[in-house]
Amino acid sequence: MVVLSQPILDNLAYIKTCRPTSTVFTGVPEIDLSDANAKSLIVNACTEFGFFKVTNHGVPMEFLARLEAEALEFFKLTPQEKEMSGPPSPFGYGSKNIGPNGDVGWVEYLLFCANYDTPIPGISDTLRGMVTEYVGAVKDMACAVVEMVAEEMGMGERDILSRMLLDEKSDSCFRLNHYPPCPQLQALSGRSLIGFGEHTDPQIVSVLRSNNASGLQICLRDGSWVSVPSDHTTFFFIVGDSLQVMTNGKFRSVKHRVLANGFSERVSMIYFGGPPVSEKIRTLLTMGEGEESLYKEFTWGEYKKSAYKTRLADNRLEHFEKSAYVAN
Repeated sequence: MVVLSQPILDNLAYIKTCRPTSTVFTGVPEIDLSDANAKSLIVNACTEFGFFKVTNHGVPMEFLARLEAEALEFFKLTPQEKEMSGPPSPFGYGSKNIGPNGDVGWVEYLLFCANYDTPIPGISDTLRGMVTEYVGAVKDMACAVVEMVAEEMGMGERDILSRMLLDEKSDSCFRLNHYPPCPQLQALSGRSLIGFGEHTDPQIVSVLRSNNASGLQICLRDGSWVSVPSDHTTFFFIVGDSLQVMTNGKFRSVKHRVLANGFSERVSMIYFGGPPVSEKIRTLLTMGEGEESLYKEFTWGEYKKSAYKTRLADNRLEHFEKSAYVAN
């Protein structure tokens, strides 16, 4: 057995751990975007899991490999060099600290605005250009998916969701996460180290792509955590809190997390599709007789402000549920 030095143990002490799970989720809905039944398959996946992956997405694998390599070139820089690109305010480089309220994880990241060129010092022109190209391609993919959702759910206008993402004032962002290998995991007596803590995404939809390193987990309806098999050839879609409200709770904003890996580095890229700050977040479905909205109406700016006051694992939506609103 390898005995670790106290400084290494102290380095892990402030990052949360969790019980490991050996359950691999083999039921991730896989949807071919060219399938004639894609609309209904997407809605079913959003209703049951709030999570699915897509194939036939049209983004070249060669481009994805180049972007991943370019991101790794940045993360290989010395800590002092990387810190020149931070701290994130809100965009830029961050390490271990996630948000302003004390959440930490075994992760470092770059956060960009998805709507315009983000002035982050220390970022190569090559990486900046590739991020812009990537965000454009994934935004188009996200718009195609939410248009299918709007049509299948009878929201009235096919572009009622996609135009929020395409709006020049859309509050969308893009994040590159790097989870370094953590060989010290053996010091944790069989527990798993948190890379990015459990949370839901507050936006409309998130589109995630990663390399083949494992780590992503989702929480099923019964409260159990399951590991999602990595697949670098597909994109994973995650329902956000806003879309849960817009579908009056019919879609599920899925809680997810990432665990550190002992030997492999994980690189993930996430596009968070958000509405403009002034956009009203409300149920977009036609209410039947006797049906009521589960949530009070609020703007994205109001929700974002509220969310930034919470910890990662908090249920941000509970303060906007009508039952909670009446009780207050």
